[in-house]
Amino acid sequence: MNLPTTFSQLISPASWLGVALGLAVAAPAHAQTPFQGLEHLFTPPKGYVVQHTSQPLTLDGNLRESDWQKAPWTTDFVDIEGSKKPLPTYQTRVKMLWNDSTLFIAATLQEPQIWATQTHHDDIIYKDNDFEVFIDPDNNAHQYFEVEVNAINKIFDLYLPKPYRDKGDALISWDVAGLRSGVAINGTLNQPQDQDKSWTVEMAIPLKALRMGFPWQPPAEGTQWRINFSRVEWDTKVAGTKNPKLQNAAGKDLPEHNWVWSPQGVINMHYPERWGYLQFTRQAGTTWQLPVAELRKQCLWLVYYRQQQFKEKNGRYAANLAELKIEPQAQVDKQVNQLELAATPYQFTATITAAGS
Repeated sequence: MNLPTTFSQLISPASWLGVALGLAVAAPAHAQTPFQGLEHLFTPPKGYVVQHTSQPLTLDGNLRESDWQKAPWTTDFVDIEGSKKPLPTYQTRVKMLWNDSTLFIAATLQEPQIWATQTHHDDIIYKDNDFEVFIDPDNNAHQYFEVEVNAINKIFDLYLPKPYRDKGDALISWDVAGLRSGVAINGTLNQPQDQDKSWTVEMAIPLKALRMGFPWQPPAEGTQWRINFSRVEWDTKVAGTKNPKLQNAAGKDLPEHNWVWSPQGVINMHYPERWGYLQFTRQAGTTWQLPVAELRKQCLWLVYYRQQQFKEKNGRYAANLAELKIEPQAQVDKQVNQLELAATPYQFTATITAAGS
């Protein structure tokens, strides 16, 4: 799938779905739109403008430094599926800073029972309650990075050349070179007889570590990455000195809760195109701006999703847009764009071109 790379015009993120639905403007009001049934994958992403800092930061989870105090919190986390599910039981929120070499991330997780059992690096940390970071620096939905941490500051970090849905396989042996992190607990650890309040994680991710086989340069003013955060929360009970997970009648652990910053619309963090945006700045008062090229990409993702559905049903990819019931003209930011599809039964390429370009 070819994605546009020229970011020229800037628009408000509030117009995300309204512009994307311009693909169906020619259809009668009662007709099925190309997005019908996929609306959950086209909700507006969230954005965060990260301010530059020159202040030394102590990685202890306490966030005492003045630049941390000034950095804004994200909105509270929501369910991974978005508004179709209830709001999380406990608050989670994040704030970020950066300097020329490092992205700093801090997260506070409200939690009445703080516990952890995974005690080694690259243990499967999400077996515990955890905090997770997902980063795609070049916004191509491939070559992205994941970092997980639990309440005893054990790290599980991995690199994914492409999502699992596209037959990608995680490289667990990859580590974030130079990663530093700290955890502060407001309460006690692994002492279920009392009530805790929260735990806070603070991490410093070297920017140059987030690359795989391509040159690294510090982010320029306005550079945007894709990023999202997830919190895994298990239902547990107090049993002596432990917090065992609740189980169903068959003796299996109940499914975990997945709470996120920018809703995925699906119970799967490995849809990088659904992550939020991180915008780098050195200027106070900068607001998040979404390039119109990102709206054009929504038309391409529509083709991608419909092609996966078509192949599952027919055993091949659709040969043209008509088979997918997608019109070749898409109106984005009040401009007509041409959508094209080249396909064989086994692969396809979708492109979108603005009129006059």
